[in-house]
Amino acid sequence: MITKDSIETAYSFLHQKRNVYIHSTLDWQKDDIEYAISSYVDDMSQELYEALSNGRSDFLRDHKRFEEDITVAVGQLEKKL
Repeated sequence: MITKDSIETAYSFLHQKRNVYIHSTLDWQKDDIEYAISSYVDDMSQELYEALSNGRSDFLRDHKRFEEDITVAVGQLEKKL
């Protein structure tokens, strides 16, 4: 069961990190955000992660697709609020 609290927490964290990420011009800062998000999804509700990832095991963990993934995740979470 995906709780409202887990959705709100994930949305708040990912939304804030996404806003910094998309406006950052510093590679080290973007790398730090990618690492923080990867660590976060390791511990988040597995059911919520599966709902967001659509079966992709590298969702929010793939450097090349990170900006797209985090944007998708924030949009999906926003709809669930």
